[in-house]
Amino acid sequence: MEILQYALVPFTDLQLMFFIAAGTFLGLYVGALPGLSVTMAVSLLISFTFSWDVLPAIALMIGIYCGGVYGGSRSAILLNIPGAPAAIATTFDGYPLALKGHAGEAIGVTVVQSVLGGFIGAIILAAGAPFVSHIALQFAPRDYLLLAIMGLFLVGSLGTDSTPRGLFTAALGVLLGLIGMDPLTGVGRFTFGSIGLLSGINYVTVMIGLFGLSEALIQIKEIDVIAIKQKIDKIIPSFKSIIQYLPLSIRTSLIGVFVGALPGTGGDLAALLAYDHAKRTVKNPKVPFGEGAMEGLVAPESANNAAIGGAFIPMLTLGIPGDAVTAIIIGALFIHGLKPGPMLMVESPEVVWLIVGGLFVSNIFLLIFGLTGIKIFARIVEIPKSILMPIIIVLSVVGSYSINNSTTDIFWMLGFGMLGYVLKHFKFPVGPIILGIILSPLLERNFRRAIMSSQGSLLVFFKSLVTNPISLMIVLVLCFMVLGQNKGFKKWLNRFFPSKSDAQ
Repeated sequence: MEILQYALVPFTDLQLMFFIAAGTFLGLYVGALPGLSVTMAVSLLISFTFSWDVLPAIALMIGIYCGGVYGGSRSAILLNIPGAPAAIATTFDGYPLALKGHAGEAIGVTVVQSVLGGFIGAIILAAGAPFVSHIALQFAPRDYLLLAIMGLFLVGSLGTDSTPRGLFTAALGVLLGLIGMDPLTGVGRFTFGSIGLLSGINYVTVMIGLFGLSEALIQIKEIDVIAIKQKIDKIIPSFKSIIQYLPLSIRTSLIGVFVGALPGTGGDLAALLAYDHAKRTVKNPKVPFGEGAMEGLVAPESANNAAIGGAFIPMLTLGIPGDAVTAIIIGALFIHGLKPGPMLMVESPEVVWLIVGGLFVSNIFLLIFGLTGIKIFARIVEIPKSILMPIIIVLSVVGSYSINNSTTDIFWMLGFGMLGYVLKHFKFPVGPIILGIILSPLLERNFRRAIMSSQGSLLVFFKSLVTNPISLMIVLVLCFMVLGQNKGFKKWLNRFFPSKSDAQ
């Protein structure tokens, strides 16, 4: 009964409700602007909320976290520029829908699916945190390594008709992610004697250049093309369509929670895995994936918001951050004299259940704020390109400068913008580069840990891959993914598992 009272505090305390609502609103629009990340917003809040009581400070951070993860889908749909890495998969089908005049409907679907995923993540956090954290603890470094490799194959095959081109750009992203100081030895890698490169290349700068500037340069060539008139009479999805996509929403939300509960992964990989799951399991979609399939919005948007609840699981039960934002929240808890981990639920249950209840309240406000202002947002696509493209270029410059207040980041953004223009011109996908950079630390760190745990013996390392149930399962899935790209294997598989269209 006492636990229920703690969980209901965000619903009954007007001050906490206000902070959650304000954070959700702010996070939504911060996430929608490329260059302004949720991590940046939450980290800035620590200095502002240092003298606050712990509950209002955490309430505001929860709101920004939930709103910001969803907000990245707005610019992904309207401008083909994801506001956050977790929204990259949303561009695959969101932007084609905007080009067809269905931006309002696409945004409405993403709002509802994000809220559904957020609720599922919060429910599992409340009911199954110890169980999920126990499974997450069973993952060894080699398992995280396999997950990173799986992510590379996913980014190489999604959003493009040419898997080799996708794998090439994913490998390029991993190479870019290795630039900087070696985390173990402190030696500079690929720095060419430059001190500025020791800190590496910020992936947000790369994302703004590859998606923002390159897209503006490509569309400038079509400056005389008449803007697409958006249909904004249908915004709120019908109850029938919500029920239709509900099984997919639940499956991808569960994927999001589980991936989010794995320390160091987060919503970026969750959205990618969910999109791949939808692409493999949805038979005969009304519109093909990559051309405006609604399932292509349902899967990543439900997964990345469900991953929020998952990321809090290791943080609250083990004191281990699930992603960058929960790492900052751990720092905020320490500043306020709390110790995240197994004893937090015993010593400060009001904080734990504030987070659980706050996630529910934040998703309610996300539904309200997300479904308002869509008509204004949808009009962005209708702005003449002669006006819109210069604005995007200016925002790209401002956004890249605001990351570190450095003009160097502007030049990096311009360089990657040119690179993105060339890659898009030759039909190379640019999304895998960003995700390659993000997965690079996960790949390198866990490869080294896995080799060290096997005492440098590759034989012991490979033997453990097939003797451990988790590793074996991931290896089998990875093999199936690789073989699934082979046309001969697909034909052989269809003989035993024919699709509905083949059966007919």
